[in-house]
Amino acid sequence: MVVTILPTTVKLRDLIRQIRSARTAAEERAIITKECAAIRDSFREEDNDNRCRNVAKLLYIHMLGFPAHFGQLECLKLIASPRFVDKRIGYLGVMLLLDERQDVHLLVTNCLKNDLGHSTQFVSGLALAALGNICSAEMGRDLAPEVEKLLKSSNAFLRKKAALCAVRIIKKVPDLIEVFIPLTKALINERNHGVLLTSVILIREMCDINPDCIIHFKKCIFNLLRVLKNLIMAGYSPEHDVAGCSDPFLQVQLLRLLAVLGKSDPEASEQMNDILAQVATNTETSKNVGNAILYQTVLTIMDIDAESGLRVLAINILGRFLLNSDKNIRYVALNTLLRTVHIDKAAVQRHRNTIIECLADLDISIKKRAMELLFALVNETNVRSVIGELVNFLSTSAPPELKAQLTSTIILLSDKYAPTKRWYMDTVLKVLIHGGHYVRDDVVNSVTQSISESPEMYAFIVQKLFLALRDDIAQQPLVQVATWAIGEYGELLVAGPCDIGEPVDVSEKEVVDTLEHIVTGSVCSKVSKYYTLNALMKLSTRFKTEAERIQKIIGYFTISTNVELQQRSVEYRTIFKQYDGMRPALLERMPVNAAPEKPQPEKTEALLDSTPAAQPIVQEKEETQQDSLLNLIGGLVGDAPAPQQPAPASTAANNDLLMDLLGLDSGPEPAPAIPPVTAVNKQGLLVTFNLSHDNDKLKIVAESRNNTTTPITNYVFQAAVPRSIQIALSAASSSTIAPNGTVHQEMMINNPTKATLKMRVKISYSSGGVPAPEIQETVGSFPVSY
Repeated sequence: MVVTILPTTVKLRDLIRQIRSARTAAEERAIITKECAAIRDSFREEDNDNRCRNVAKLLYIHMLGFPAHFGQLECLKLIASPRFVDKRIGYLGVMLLLDERQDVHLLVTNCLKNDLGHSTQFVSGLALAALGNICSAEMGRDLAPEVEKLLKSSNAFLRKKAALCAVRIIKKVPDLIEVFIPLTKALINERNHGVLLTSVILIREMCDINPDCIIHFKKCIFNLLRVLKNLIMAGYSPEHDVAGCSDPFLQVQLLRLLAVLGKSDPEASEQMNDILAQVATNTETSKNVGNAILYQTVLTIMDIDAESGLRVLAINILGRFLLNSDKNIRYVALNTLLRTVHIDKAAVQRHRNTIIECLADLDISIKKRAMELLFALVNETNVRSVIGELVNFLSTSAPPELKAQLTSTIILLSDKYAPTKRWYMDTVLKVLIHGGHYVRDDVVNSVTQSISESPEMYAFIVQKLFLALRDDIAQQPLVQVATWAIGEYGELLVAGPCDIGEPVDVSEKEVVDTLEHIVTGSVCSKVSKYYTLNALMKLSTRFKTEAERIQKIIGYFTISTNVELQQRSVEYRTIFKQYDGMRPALLERMPVNAAPEKPQPEKTEALLDSTPAAQPIVQEKEETQQDSLLNLIGGLVGDAPAPQQPAPASTAANNDLLMDLLGLDSGPEPAPAIPPVTAVNKQGLLVTFNLSHDNDKLKIVAESRNNTTTPITNYVFQAAVPRSIQIALSAASSSTIAPNGTVHQEMMINNPTKATLKMRVKISYSSGGVPAPEIQETVGSFPVSY
């Protein structure tokens, strides 16, 4: 008699050894391909004896990143097996190879239902674990009664697994929350820490999904506080002790739940104050476990309506974290202080020196958070010291990645809180010198605007800038600001000493020599040369002895290969030759603009991040931007016209001034106020349209408010209207929105046919450095007259 012996399959241990011994990726792929072929043959031959081993090997191959989907049905066969060893591998395979997106997982429902009612707790535990990982909405509705029964079981092992499984079910089917709410009260009174931990997680998930549950669970605050107090005051328990702390996992979850229940509820917060103070003072800080509990305690105190003394205690804990040698703990402390600084800024101010020391840390993430926190702490009383430290940071150890944000924010905060004009100008000069090419274009524009608004400082400013320019022309933002100032106020530079500052002896020839060196050299950028050419043209009316030389310098660029320089040179030469009599009037100083009223510091949110303002949308932009805007229309009829540049606001202002000078009426009385329209209220972003008449057009000012605690960056707002309506969209006031801050963007609507106004808006932005989901909304709630 001939007996056929099947070849023995490779054991999992031997397969792992072979794969690890492979010297190249190609050799590893060859081993895995050969083994997968053997596993397929075994599956095809219905080798029941080795099915469990083959599935185990297949799971290891899957963990290495190779395809293993052909073993899905074999996992179902193992689940249906009566042997526990087979079920264990089968359920593990189901959790790894299946998910709710695949129809095959629905075949598991019947096996799960049978195993959930199994007499052996370990089999039921396997079923609960698998259901908690692959549960879909349909599966959750079918198996929720079985999970509910297991939550009532007397077996603590099954109750804790059933509670975690219930978390997955209510996430998929929120309507089933009502099924599990009655069971949670009994679970809170559990003495088993595992069941208690999972029940707290279940309650918090219910409150997150359905805020109405918070009212129900507020009745359980006393029991939760009692459990937390017992954990704090309990002695050593080897079963739950972790590095000297009694069950820190349960403590953290209790604190997180209390933060949810006590938010915006002074009465509930009052009950928690004493216990939270005990946790904050009795927790050991020598181990990382204790730091984790204290960190969550601080977050809970800041989330609820805690008393002021308790908030100060929480901020002092974060202050101690800043002194910790662990960089992760320091980063967590800075990040939390940044999120909570608006709650009690005075308490955070006490740790300002420690925060400043963090600027010297080698870790760039700690530098960045410390820098942003200092931005939030600047006020009228400490502006000199804090800005001085930030300028010193800029000149010594600031990484290149932070310099653009750092220079912009220093200028903005200095302008906002400057004690004197001279101090502000000194600070600006230091930033321009140390910031180099990292200074943004919007900062250059802001500085020139500030200079023009300070007539009493013209002589001092132009002298300081000229001295800095003479020493270094490599810093392009400095060159641009200095040449602009010299062009406007160059006569003050050679007029002798000014009232403030040290005297400077400069001749007209020396000034022109410096500008000629800039415009003819190869060091400076094209933009800087544009500034310099303008400055030379303006100085031609101020420096009489150098006018002929300036004309020659300008004429040199009539044959320049740079089109912009060539055009300016030709136009300026034309003025010299054909309109020389008008030249002094054409080249007068720019008029002084009235300084805008500064916002009150207490009403202005701290500047946590800043990016350059978006440039206005012009018709010459890339056609792709117009196409993407046309796609916003969606259900609207026709194509939207390309956005056009609105007329400058200064034109209307000049017209009003002219009408006042002539004694004429400037126009009709303003129309009655129109109620604002809420366009978007999603993801913590509120966009409101403020409407007003502008002649026969509709003016819309879109106010975008950030209601989150995280700065919004790269903010882009787009809008489109039907074909019969025209829209002109101007640039936003900023592409960054601080927490609780706002940006504004104007739109002009021309609706000659008086068609019903509908608008499609599209918003994209990043929150905390991570791109947020794009928002698209159709706004149709405009007044009927529009």
